[in-house]
Amino acid sequence: MNLRKSSYSKLIIFFCQFFLIATLIIACHSTKINTSTQTTNNGCVQNYDLNIDYFPKKIKITHATGLVVEYHKHYKVVTIKNPWQNAKTMFQYVLVQCGTPTPQGFNQTQVITVPINSIVSLSTTHLPHLAKLGVVDKIIGISNSKQVNTPDVIKRIKAGKVAEIGNNSNVDIEKLLELNPDLVTTFGTGNSQTDSYAKLTEAGLKVGINAEYMEDTPLGQSEWLKFTALFFNKEEQAEKIFQEITYKYEQVAQKAKSVKNRPTVFFGFNFKGTWYMPGGKSYVSKYLADAGANYLWNDDKSSGSLPLSFEAVLERATNADYWLNFSQSCQNLKDLVAEDNRYADFKAVKTGNIYNNNARVNANGGNDYWESGISNPDIVLSDLIKILHSEILPNHQLFFYRKLS
Repeated sequence: MNLRKSSYSKLIIFFCQFFLIATLIIACHSTKINTSTQTTNNGCVQNYDLNIDYFPKKIKITHATGLVVEYHKHYKVVTIKNPWQNAKTMFQYVLVQCGTPTPQGFNQTQVITVPINSIVSLSTTHLPHLAKLGVVDKIIGISNSKQVNTPDVIKRIKAGKVAEIGNNSNVDIEKLLELNPDLVTTFGTGNSQTDSYAKLTEAGLKVGINAEYMEDTPLGQSEWLKFTALFFNKEEQAEKIFQEITYKYEQVAQKAKSVKNRPTVFFGFNFKGTWYMPGGKSYVSKYLADAGANYLWNDDKSSGSLPLSFEAVLERATNADYWLNFSQSCQNLKDLVAEDNRYADFKAVKTGNIYNNNARVNANGGNDYWESGISNPDIVLSDLIKILHSEILPNHQLFFYRKLS
């Protein structure tokens, strides 16, 4: 009996040992398979393999003309072709996958490790991009919290998780260095006295210039969402988001494409003796063309603003049907005429066909049109069509625009 029990116990021990060894073999084998692509929670590669493409999901630029992306297996080169009006320089960034080697031949100031885990944005127009991509939790600093309208960012500000850094030439470098963000996004105008880019890079910070405002089409501007996505390795999400934006915009534009009656429209206002009118090749002109308007300066060949005299505008726009985007301080027709009594000579003022893009302004004067308008061109276009051809979009309620009473 004892002999039988002893044999039975040995058999049990043998099977336990067998299963333990088999489990260890399988576990070791599984680890060996996965180590080449395994990443940590912060997105870093643990075991670099030069044969692996670490960016299987890539973006394709279809509308933006100032942004170029070139992919390599473990890094991507981002080129900003036209950072500001009449720029004589381009900017280039080398985004290197965390945990992989830095490529040779690039200046260290150009090299940024991705995905980034913290960002400071010095323009409110960048904030809706971050919200759409689901990375608002990475924002640790902004220029001015009072100007912000993006709901998710406001929540983070109220929670005390976002610092104020200041604008352009007044940027607080010391505070930025304390925050030590992985990236600071800003914009440039070409004015060395006001642009912050140079002093930020001199301080050793990683800086990305977003030149969305230089694009001459609404979708071209909106596509800079992909620029932001590149730093977070969010290419797949950005492609889906922009495809949806493009689809919505083109669907709305199609509704106004065949209109026969195209009302005449002019833009802007007189500022210290100069009236800045959008050029005929600007994104404003494109919006109006897609909205079924006859923009009175659409014969112009420039994409920037035209500095005109009051008399030149009055001569061409006296009998225009609509006047859009005038001084933000005007709340009603009385304010408008009080600002300059010559405004009363325009037909659009007499008929009351004047609309401003300040329907969404927060308590501190931050206008959401200049924040989320770039990210939502389909809504801006819908507003314009509603103003000019209300019968085309009978159910649309004005979002960014309002009629002056």
